[in-house]
Amino acid sequence: MKIVVTAFVALLLTLSPPLWALETLNGQEVEALEWDALMPPDFTFEQVYGNQDFGDLEDFDPRAQQKLDDMMQALQSAPVVPELDGKMVRIPGFVVPLDGVGQKVTEFFLVPYFGACIHTPPPPSNQIILTRFEPGTNVRNLFDAVWITGTLKVESFAHEVAASGYSIEAYRIEPYTE
Repeated sequence: MKIVVTAFVALLLTLSPPLWALETLNGQEVEALEWDALMPPDFTFEQVYGNQDFGDLEDFDPRAQQKLDDMMQALQSAPVVPELDGKMVRIPGFVVPLDGVGQKVTEFFLVPYFGACIHTPPPPSNQIILTRFEPGTNVRNLFDAVWITGTLKVESFAHEVAASGYSIEAYRIEPYTE
């Protein structure tokens, strides 16, 4: 009987996360998120980009501008996952500064890859998180990824750089390490 109980406890420990790995912040369990979790399961990039073929259009063709305008509108209204609203999360990403003084940034977009929002078109809005961190954080190098921990909200925000489908009130910003 002792062997069966020991085997059962060992099995439970291997199937569940260790207790020391569970983290809480402000009384909420922190959920580690991957960027894919911010998209509904049935979402595809083809829904946003469609079957756009720009190959036969000249740079100054009005049809090219219309196609680009249509694509930008679709990017700004990508569907989000409502069940994530209010969750305490931890997610890695790159900083695109929006507001701050000098190297101290208080508001920025968190994006899944370096260069997003700098080049056009930006990622879909469900792949951009408006991040607010009132104390501000020093951004020395935009090439460096960070971990953001905070309360995620489903909230649309439009800026001249891009549009986001989520916001996060950050409680902690850390350098990215695996």
